[in-house]
Amino acid sequence: MILCQAYIRALQCTLEERDQRPKQFEYAQLYLKRYPVLSSIFRVPSQQTLFFFPQTMFSSLLRSLPQLGRRWKPLNFSNPNFVRIPEWHKIEEETLPDYIASQYHPTRIGEVIKERYQVIGKLGFGSTSTVWLARDMDDRRYVMLKIFVQASSMGQQVDNELNMYKYMEQSPSAHPGRDVIRTLLDTFYIDGPQDKHRCLVHYPLWESVLAFLRRNPVERLPSPVLAVVLHRLFLALDFLHTECHIAHTDIKADNIMFGIKDDSVFTDFEEYELQKPVPRKEVDADERTIYMSQELKIPKQVSSPILCDFGSAIHGDQCHSVFIQPQIYRAPEVILGVPWTFSADIWNVGCMIWDIYEGGSLFTGQDPEFDKYRSRAHLAEMINLLGPPPPSLLTQGELKDKFFSSEGDFLNPDFLTGLVPLEQRETTLDGEAERESFLRFMRKMLQWEPGQRSSAKELAEDEWIHSHM
Repeated sequence: MILCQAYIRALQCTLEERDQRPKQFEYAQLYLKRYPVLSSIFRVPSQQTLFFFPQTMFSSLLRSLPQLGRRWKPLNFSNPNFVRIPEWHKIEEETLPDYIASQYHPTRIGEVIKERYQVIGKLGFGSTSTVWLARDMDDRRYVMLKIFVQASSMGQQVDNELNMYKYMEQSPSAHPGRDVIRTLLDTFYIDGPQDKHRCLVHYPLWESVLAFLRRNPVERLPSPVLAVVLHRLFLALDFLHTECHIAHTDIKADNIMFGIKDDSVFTDFEEYELQKPVPRKEVDADERTIYMSQELKIPKQVSSPILCDFGSAIHGDQCHSVFIQPQIYRAPEVILGVPWTFSADIWNVGCMIWDIYEGGSLFTGQDPEFDKYRSRAHLAEMINLLGPPPPSLLTQGELKDKFFSSEGDFLNPDFLTGLVPLEQRETTLDGEAERESFLRFMRKMLQWEPGQRSSAKELAEDEWIHSHM
């Protein structure tokens, strides 16, 4: 390892400096050939550019090398100097409306699960799971544990997600979209006080596109960032649709996450918990501890976006009629009860793009009578944007009579404000050529007829995306 460090430092030199240290550089090149995993860490854009290898990444590099059978030892997380939150004060998952304490696994920082994964700290929570950063002591790496509520409360949801991961793993790996799909490293059950809990193990990711977006005061993604996100997303969807025959059905900005190429994010998280343990609440009644979540710091190197969360994914090689998708991203065929397939994902992406690039939702579905989302209000907004739906689509809809007369007239004409097309809705872009290129791109996705939408593969090659990459 000492020799490795010397060789790597030799790579951190300019071409002129290499001439002064040729032997070290030669050894370093040989080392890269022996361990190809290292080559992905270096980049040399030009002869004048320094090799990029921050000193903070050296620990990550060492962990990526063969470890000759050595295994990490458990760390001691028994530091008692943490803030104790009063038992009456609700925190984290306790604040959820349908929270039932006994359904959650009583995970503890410092515990070792399956004699392999040592829990370092809590990353987040939801209505069906808690998420933790852990040390994989066997493979000497950091992982994320998603621990679900007790199995009897989950039904088939977790099994469905697990089956999707297994199905994707068996699909051809040469497709460029394969690397844009979150990888499942391991899965198992953990025994809880009352029931077992499914655990999924993934590589840790940084933060979602939605969280990244909110770092910008205007809450819009810059064009180059959006172009990279969309190019990767369409590669992922092409892989899902053509190789796996899977429709994601839940595409939104918080299901697309940026990766991490900087292990110092995890070591800093670990060190902070060892030295300054997070506040927590110890519940005496059931001997469980509820920890405050920690955020990962901003990595020095962020890797490309990854598509996550396959809990709602469905095999799409057959037409379906079940309701899917986030409400305001729901495709018209889903609302009308028309059999849908992969193209529903494409409509979904088009709506999401408007949200994260234009700074506001394309549709809200807000019904003025009920003051909440209703499908009739959503359809009215679609008509205001695109004009009336074609009769060929309506005739296929099992639910069309809820919204349209037998002549095809919309049953709530008061909701219609007149046609306001995309050209009038778009007000932020400068330059006619740029604006028209973006609108052409959007029209390829926002079509009433599912068959008229472009495929994910076609959209990955769109001129607007490539003009900003």
